[in-house]
Amino acid sequence: MKPKMILTAALAVLLTSCGPVIYESAGLQQSKTTMKVLAILPFSISIDSKRLPKGTTIETLKESEQKNGYEMQGACYTWLLQRSNGYTVSFQDVDRTNAILKKDSISYDDIALKDKGDLCKLLGVDGIISGKGTFSKPMSEGGAIAMTVLVGYGGSTNKMDASLTIHDNSGALLWKYDYAVNGGLGSSAETVAQTLMRKSSRKFPYKLK
Repeated sequence: MKPKMILTAALAVLLTSCGPVIYESAGLQQSKTTMKVLAILPFSISIDSKRLPKGTTIETLKESEQKNGYEMQGACYTWLLQRSNGYTVSFQDVDRTNAILKKDSISYDDIALKDKGDLCKLLGVDGIISGKGTFSKPMSEGGAIAMTVLVGYGGSTNKMDASLTIHDNSGALLWKYDYAVNGGLGSSAETVAQTLMRKSSRKFPYKLK
């Protein structure tokens, strides 16, 4: 096999993904005339705890999940802000979003338990973007896990299951984008978020035609 053909085959193995699963509610179309400002919540992150490096504690794992949740929130906001001229909606500054949540004593772990409609009212927005991510990387026996997105080590994730959702100020789910990728996703929360945004932005409901 020629070198170029080998490289192409290797890339095909490295990046394999299931097609996205997209949900659109009956009220999504109507929301396009009323939705003006969206807030972006810190992402809810779950890291596979079955095969972690020796010495990694649950506390360290939870800290990493929270750190990456905020980093993915920031990366999502940056992605949308840089392309804001292409949308019919604007996006609340994530620093303002997080400051309001903190002032109301809503912790990172509390966010996922709150009604999205109540959060919209608290944040003073018309809708909320929230995201979830589950990351894992199988390890060989005695091997060190190579996954910065988990606990600060170099390398790349082996699997990502992620979703992006939009709720309105009544708490109703308007739109959901589920995506799964195996292999070669990069080594940081920002890279993973950019992958998700690049894919989901093609179907983002509030794009200018």
